[in-house]
Amino acid sequence: MSLALVQSRALLGLAAPAVTVEVHLAPGLPSFTLVGLAEVEVKEARERVRSALTNAGLEFPHNKRITVNLAPADLPKDSGRFDLPIALGLLAASGQIDAARLAGWEFAGELSLSGQLRPVRGALATALALAAEGGAAVPMVLPPGSAEEAALVPGARIHRARHLLDVVRRFLPEPVQKEEDDDNDGWQALRPQAAPAAAHGPDLADVKGQAGARRALEIAAAGGHGLLLVGPPGSGKSMLAQRFAGLLPPMSVGQALESAAVASLAGRFEPGRWMQRPTAAPHHSASAVALVGGGSPPRPGEISLAHEGVLFLDEFPEFARSALEALREPLESGRITIARAAQRADFPARFQLVAAMNPCPCGFAGSRQRACRCSPEQVARYQARLSGPLLDRIDLHVEVPALAPEELLAAPPGEASAPVRTRVTAAHARALARQGKANQALAGQEIDQRAHLDDAARAFLQTAAARLGWSARGTHRALKVARTIADLAGSEAVGVAHVAEAVQYRRVLRAAPG
Repeated sequence: MSLALVQSRALLGLAAPAVTVEVHLAPGLPSFTLVGLAEVEVKEARERVRSALTNAGLEFPHNKRITVNLAPADLPKDSGRFDLPIALGLLAASGQIDAARLAGWEFAGELSLSGQLRPVRGALATALALAAEGGAAVPMVLPPGSAEEAALVPGARIHRARHLLDVVRRFLPEPVQKEEDDDNDGWQALRPQAAPAAAHGPDLADVKGQAGARRALEIAAAGGHGLLLVGPPGSGKSMLAQRFAGLLPPMSVGQALESAAVASLAGRFEPGRWMQRPTAAPHHSASAVALVGGGSPPRPGEISLAHEGVLFLDEFPEFARSALEALREPLESGRITIARAAQRADFPARFQLVAAMNPCPCGFAGSRQRACRCSPEQVARYQARLSGPLLDRIDLHVEVPALAPEELLAAPPGEASAPVRTRVTAAHARALARQGKANQALAGQEIDQRAHLDDAARAFLQTAAARLGWSARGTHRALKVARTIADLAGSEAVGVAHVAEAVQYRRVLRAAPG
């Protein structure tokens, strides 16, 4: 009888718990049993591994009773990431490679029938979780594509292998390995290095006019505030939203790694977008599960894929009520917890919400270009699709009027994104120096301690909140917006002018009872 142990990792949210692949060969009727709470795609590894070993010219132990255990047994395992560890365990148990040399290494990779290694999702998340555990010095073998992702983590020891034989040659018994390893071109140790930062996306200079909406975008970007754009069709709401991510302050390496790790979990990581804030724009038919995540095992939803970036919801009232209400908790906490009977997964969800909507079903309420066909009852019902608690959590409500053709053609190009981004970055830096976080993240007593309201501004805000019937949350959010306006102006104290401008950004829509 022979036993081999190979180390790998599972995925559970952004966590990557360790998995020991135990392979046991014993005399008896030939069989291949795989245990350890494996999903269907993991159980299919039996056929992939069998064909890969045979086609690579290696010996599959056909005349043995094979038992593969993925420990711990109560941890769900999915995907083809365990193909490579299972194959190496079979080879070590049968004496074709040195089992002792596998100790201290971790492996993940899907095998093709020819033995080629295919990428697996979540490689960056795996390396990031390993580094968080203090195990960044543990060498990990990954396929092409996955290895380059994982190598972005500082201090990670990542080795890229293209074929099963490349890994086998590296772990042959010592006397043979020295001769074979010289021409092992498919094996490469990758040095941790960041991919080049991607260029910013569409430029704000493409948008003509809309000075009020452009100002609101600048305030939202500087303070991390949510934004609701209200206007008729064709007024430029989507153009403004698509350019919002290019105004945000640069990401830190830690933020970029966490954002890219979530994208890696969903198989959407693109090296060309490294250090660029993501924008998720789901269709209005998206369900609550599509937005917040779910499934078995749990996968991140659109709000997590927008982590450290922008979640753009066009046709805001057309989303299902359940989907919109599911946004309320992550807008406050910056995290989403997906709980199932058998497991629980936490995903980060610090995103900036940018929503766009028409003011009424026909879209032309208040327009100077076309008459609205909707009755007051229809307008009220349409706007009531957005609950009061949800609207309360969106800091800025901005009207985006449609420009007449002559105004549009005569308008000069607007200010480019670069100078706006410079002002946003400076204001964001002031907030970080003062309180260590963006203004939108202030909570409780921090709001009063950091706002630095003068007496006149405080009295003005109290009067406005009373007359407009704001909730305590709405009042605090207006105060945080005023703090951001003061930061953009380079003012230490929040004055009446800053509060007055902030008040104007909460008067486009009146919150319906929720």
